[in-house]
Amino acid sequence: MAKAKIAAVFPGQGSQYVGMGKELAEKHPIVAETFAEADEALKFSLSRLCFEGPEEELTLTRNTQPALLVTSVAIFRLLEAHGFAPDLGAGHSLGEYSALVAAGAMSFADAVRTVRLRGELMEEAVPPGQGTMAAILGLERELVEALCREVAGVVEPATYNSPGQVVVAGDTEAVHALMERALAKGARRAQLLKVSGPFHSSLLAGAGQRLGEWLASIPIAPPKFPVYSNVTAAPVTTPEEIRACLARQVSAPVRWEESVRNMVAEGATRFVEVGPGRVLSGLIKRIEREAELFNVESEGTFQAFLQEVARER
Repeated sequence: MAKAKIAAVFPGQGSQYVGMGKELAEKHPIVAETFAEADEALKFSLSRLCFEGPEEELTLTRNTQPALLVTSVAIFRLLEAHGFAPDLGAGHSLGEYSALVAAGAMSFADAVRTVRLRGELMEEAVPPGQGTMAAILGLERELVEALCREVAGVVEPATYNSPGQVVVAGDTEAVHALMERALAKGARRAQLLKVSGPFHSSLLAGAGQRLGEWLASIPIAPPKFPVYSNVTAAPVTTPEEIRACLARQVSAPVRWEESVRNMVAEGATRFVEVGPGRVLSGLIKRIEREAELFNVESEGTFQAFLQEVARER
């Protein structure tokens, strides 16, 4: 029987909160050093924004993306220093960068600068108010796809999160029309998301192209453990493939449900959510009920995870 594998998963936008990483930075030098490294790379105090806010500044896409990456990588480094070595990994949207840093494919400083740029490009791609996103709950993905094709204007599946949860993105009017149709077809809920644009839709193709030009200028190495791409739901193995997938990811749907299923098929039975919140743990539980889930975002959750690992040695 194949050995059970452990996967590290990294959260994306929406999991941020004021105070994330603060307690661990106060207790563990490796966490504090990681935040200091990010401040140096960006030439401003991202650490203060994470620890103290204000929330309206933290939730700006250009700030949220590096803030989440830094917090997740700092926690991963802390875990790694205590012997944690995942067999495979993935990240949700922005979280894919955290996974690639953890796997040694991209330097931390390059990743921080890249996701800062990514956030700026995504914010600027569509004028404010002209694009949005909505979660459709309780409909099969095929039905959501069919409804998108019926609506005038641009509205497309943006993330396939879990069974019965598809997020759509596009022109604001088209998204509202899709929500009405989805409810008429029996959706349990259709909910607008608090986002600044229609992320992971074709409206961001230009942003992806500009990001691709930047990615061509930074060194990328093969990952030391398999990292599953949002775009293909399969491991990316070469620098060329990583660059191409990261550029496409901005305007392509996030295939999270498939990624988790493929990691399970590869032997993953335990998932550690490394970073703020438990959004991914909730999605994974709906995809694979038998999965064993952990999250590490605070001193308490860090110690609980260490005790669980120690008990098995």
